[in-house]
Amino acid sequence: MRKRSLLGAFANAADGIVHAFIEQPNFRIQLGIAVIAIIAAAVLGFDSLQWITLMLTIGFVLAAELFNTCLEHVVDLIMPESHPLARSAKHAGAAAVLAASIAAAVVGVFLYGQAIAAWLRLRS
Repeated sequence: MRKRSLLGAFANAADGIVHAFIEQPNFRIQLGIAVIAIIAAAVLGFDSLQWITLMLTIGFVLAAELFNTCLEHVVDLIMPESHPLARSAKHAGAAAVLAASIAAAVVGVFLYGQAIAAWLRLRS
């Protein structure tokens, strides 16, 4: 097996992100939501802990979507025709993304709820 460079590994990872962006509408939606969340955090003046929590949460959801994309591609490669187990695997991958997204929404309620409450206290 050929040893690849660190730069090559990063290039491969970037290629995976680009392909997910091009091929996966949900990945584009999640990236858009992430950008909005980051802008809102900047406007609300998140502190360091809030930023760390936000970035880890965004990373968790995007990683889940990338893993799901990987799973879908592997299942399609191995089992191009319809099969109950292939369907079940794909649904489980989608459920993992849903679970990550729900967890992110709950984290967002706490993060933005606290920040908005603090902002409103300053304004009154």
